[in-house]
Amino acid sequence: MNLITKYANLVKFSHTIFAMPFALISFVYAVKYNSENISQSNPYWWATLLVQVILCMVFARNVAMGFNRWADRKIDAQNPRTATREIPAGKISPRAALWFVAINAILFIITASTINWLTAALSPVALGVIMAYSYCKRFTSMAHIVLGLSLSIAPVGAYIAVCGEFALEPCILALLVLTWCGSFDIIYALQDQEFDRQNGLHSIPAKFSTRTALNISIVLHVVSVAALVWYASYLPQNWLTWTGAALFAAIIITEHILVTPTRQRNIGIAFGTLNGLASTTLAIFFITSMLSA
Repeated sequence: MNLITKYANLVKFSHTIFAMPFALISFVYAVKYNSENISQSNPYWWATLLVQVILCMVFARNVAMGFNRWADRKIDAQNPRTATREIPAGKISPRAALWFVAINAILFIITASTINWLTAALSPVALGVIMAYSYCKRFTSMAHIVLGLSLSIAPVGAYIAVCGEFALEPCILALLVLTWCGSFDIIYALQDQEFDRQNGLHSIPAKFSTRTALNISIVLHVVSVAALVWYASYLPQNWLTWTGAALFAAIIITEHILVTPTRQRNIGIAFGTLNGLASTTLAIFFITSMLSA
């Protein structure tokens, strides 16, 4: 296993597919509808900015997951499900993981600082939120919501990168991401329900019964769908917008069909495959809708 593969596995780089599509949706929305006051002599100014946004996403993701793996290294070593992760398995040393986090944090701040003053000012705040999540399960069952908050920074940050200010629309999209992520993380945490209880760790499944945890997950997904419809109302009102919204809703409904209190063997499919499909599908339809309008 080469070095790049080791670090890609450390940070689960494939999971970038969760937040990246929402950042791209927000980016395209900002360029298409709210960049009219931006004076640019180069008609392709957005291309350079898009690269900067993507780099920020990658660096932030590396910080979040790298720090999480470092902070949880002793817990992961005790949990049979996570004992084979790179740090407890000895594939990457704790010191090397911290260096990886530090380098990516510096690159994130530098890249954000090249965009505008607001992204520069908020970059340390964003890092603080995404790193704080790693310790939440030690004292609160709301860790799932904090994870959702971490991912919800993506669409807001992408919008600010273009417009240099806050707005309602990316915040609605952030609410969608927060509740959607918090919901599927509750489902994912069912795998460690008993381990968390035995080791004094906090999560919704550890605090409540499996049925109650899944009901809370459903409630969060209901909020996600409401936010989805709200955000879609700002987009072109065509078949692409509403087909994308319908497919996203259908996919998250499928999660709750596949994972029930008595059937949990499909958690892996529900967590990784379906959520990746949901975010990617939504981005394809929403972005196509905006660009074709």
